[in-house]
Amino acid sequence: MKPETLAAAEHFIENETEFHLGFLPTEQSNPKTRSMEADFARSTADGVRTLQKPDRDVLAMAERVLGSPAFARMADDGIRTVRNGGRIVFSGCGATGRLSILLESMWREYFAPAGDPLADAAAGIMTGGDYALVKSVEAFEDYQNFGRRQAADLGIGPKDMLVAITEGGETSSVIGTVKESAERGAAVYLLFNNPAALLRERLVRCREVIDDPRVTVLDLSCGPMALAGSTRMQATTSEQLVGGALLETVLAGLEGRPAPEFAAEFGRVLDHLESEESVRQLAEAIDFEAELYRGGGKVTYLADDYLLDIFTDTTERSPTFMLPPFRRNDDTASPMPWAFVKNPLHTTRGTWRNMLHRAPRCLNWTRQDYIAMESPQKIVDNPPQIDAEALYRFEVGNEPAPERFAGAASGAILVEVAGSAGNAALEAAAKQWKVIRKLEISSGASDSPLHLMNHMALKLALNTISTGTMARLGRVAGNWMSWVSISNKKLIDRAIRLVSELGGVPYREACLALFETAAEMESEDWSGREKPSPVQLTLARLRRG
Repeated sequence: MKPETLAAAEHFIENETEFHLGFLPTEQSNPKTRSMEADFARSTADGVRTLQKPDRDVLAMAERVLGSPAFARMADDGIRTVRNGGRIVFSGCGATGRLSILLESMWREYFAPAGDPLADAAAGIMTGGDYALVKSVEAFEDYQNFGRRQAADLGIGPKDMLVAITEGGETSSVIGTVKESAERGAAVYLLFNNPAALLRERLVRCREVIDDPRVTVLDLSCGPMALAGSTRMQATTSEQLVGGALLETVLAGLEGRPAPEFAAEFGRVLDHLESEESVRQLAEAIDFEAELYRGGGKVTYLADDYLLDIFTDTTERSPTFMLPPFRRNDDTASPMPWAFVKNPLHTTRGTWRNMLHRAPRCLNWTRQDYIAMESPQKIVDNPPQIDAEALYRFEVGNEPAPERFAGAASGAILVEVAGSAGNAALEAAAKQWKVIRKLEISSGASDSPLHLMNHMALKLALNTISTGTMARLGRVAGNWMSWVSISNKKLIDRAIRLVSELGGVPYREACLALFETAAEMESEDWSGREKPSPVQLTLARLRRG
């Protein structure tokens, strides 16, 4: 091993202990799903049933939290904030960042068509800006100053209210938004999915905000994820339910009507998705997608309504399962993403406007900005291009995309959610593909002004389909994401623990082996090729001795 590689590994072991997160329940293996790999190998429907089991823990959380004084106080603050001309601002990173934008979009969709200025009473901050909706911005989550700057750029002030969302409770950039907003006089709420006492005891950055009297904490703990460490699943499900319930409750308060019983409605969603018919449909969708990939094909999801929900799941497949990320139209060297999303009814610019109900909120930070934020030298030397023009280079609208339907193996999935009527133009656009499948999602619950339960049902269905597909393709070991990316410190730690678990070696040995693999991969030219999983390569290295 090269001296610099050894030094980097030693530094992570000795000096990055705040990112050694194996003690968190959200990072641990769920005993309810340990047979997931074997269950999917035996029967896709059996695998689906196993994958769904931990969603019941979200229901138990909802029954506890949605009736709590802390939630009631948050809802009252939300109503007061909007009535006084302020904004409810959500902040998050990765899955919770996409959720923050989705929650803003749900609110805006209700008000924007009529030009009601109340559309601006909700906003979302995603670490890395809206560009990160479609492609992760590497390492941004590791720095509080980036979150501080995004909160400052949005102009958060005393009239506003921040709802910060972090699955693990420890994401540095989100904590940065908490600190900045509190200092600016906003009401601040912090939602997370690990026991508050554990976070407070073990992580300094968590203790600082949990103990801050200006911050109200809502502990949404619901146990380990169905796929170990994949907080895009039950953790983000619980946060979407609570965040959506907040907005629905605020809207009900403004309109002088009672809010729905969200826990009971969510229970109906689970009952519906666990029915024999729903399990059969989900299993068929998994088998359809897995078979296309086995044949070397690609999948393109087509939709108009609920497109942002689909973006969230398809984007998150990349770091979770080491799949090629979305590709810009000026990039012909990178491999094509296995799954992509398009709206055939609008141009790319129109699609973004239609999805967000506002212009994209991207970052235009310069080298000097990064220096002022005390950024790592590698970011200062090569500032990422993540502005709106870069976002528009991902052609998610009706621009021609012959590469997506070239070859007999590629297919389209036409997504229809209850309440969004079938669209003849969408169906006509789908005919460009030789293989077409409809994915029809309903919630089994009562509808509401912001259609929260439709969004919940679609999220749960897509999480099941994407995870089940990867299990069928061998990218899940037991109930671990054995092809995880290592694009930030949290994922590096997760990969080390995975190598340790599957390779039967101590944490230190796993770390050294992973860093050696990563250094070798870094020195290789991957143009036009899919990167292999560093975890898989490291396990192979350990087996060779």
